[in-house]
Amino acid sequence: MVNDEPAEVPEAPEAARSYLGEQFELMSQYVGHLATSAISHGLIGPRERDTLWTRHVLNCAVLGELIEPGESVIDVGSGAGLPGLVLGISRPDLDVTLVEPLLRRSTWLSTVVADLGLTNVTVRRDRAEAVHDLQAQVVTSRAVARLDRLTGWCAPLVAAHGRVIAIKGATAYEEVAETRDSLTALGVVDTRITQCGVAVVDPPTTAVELVFGDEATIATAAKRGSGRKKQRSKNRRRQA
Repeated sequence: MVNDEPAEVPEAPEAARSYLGEQFELMSQYVGHLATSAISHGLIGPRERDTLWTRHVLNCAVLGELIEPGESVIDVGSGAGLPGLVLGISRPDLDVTLVEPLLRRSTWLSTVVADLGLTNVTVRRDRAEAVHDLQAQVVTSRAVARLDRLTGWCAPLVAAHGRVIAIKGATAYEEVAETRDSLTALGVVDTRITQCGVAVVDPPTTAVELVFGDEATIATAAKRGSGRKKQRSKNRRRQA
């Protein structure tokens, strides 16, 4: 266990039991960790306790509607496991890697993964932009960064024809419009905005799905991104 506190699980809505099916009990154990040690470790605010199921767990679980059976997933900036750990629990067919740079958070994630006995979830302590040895068909995130910055971090992690799926709020359409040119330069060939969990959560989860091209397209975009980073570095040195 993460600590010796009892796992005080907030009451789950009926939608959680019906949506999660056989994974409901395991998800309840995870919610118990969120309600106790995640709060004491500062990963979740104490005022969030009563809305853990609706605002956090189900809000993330419905993202699975966009992920095909057996796909590999990298979750960047996992924090308390949202959405990556939720997907790993609700979808045992997925191979999920949680990428989290902060020691306190990655240690908590590793302990919870071990406590739940999850064999399909791995924790990696690192910054997304520093990971060079992993790729997945799907890269997920929630409340990490603006789309253009997030895509710059995630693009090297996406396999050919893979996708970045980001949970966004009501400003998703505006953000996509504002960053479209930057996304194209980073290798995105298609952008979709989808409402997930329409009959499960209210309001539904808004997900932005960024589809990447083939290996050549991604490689060209990566070179552009590398060139931009070098230029920004040179500019900072000139200004110093």
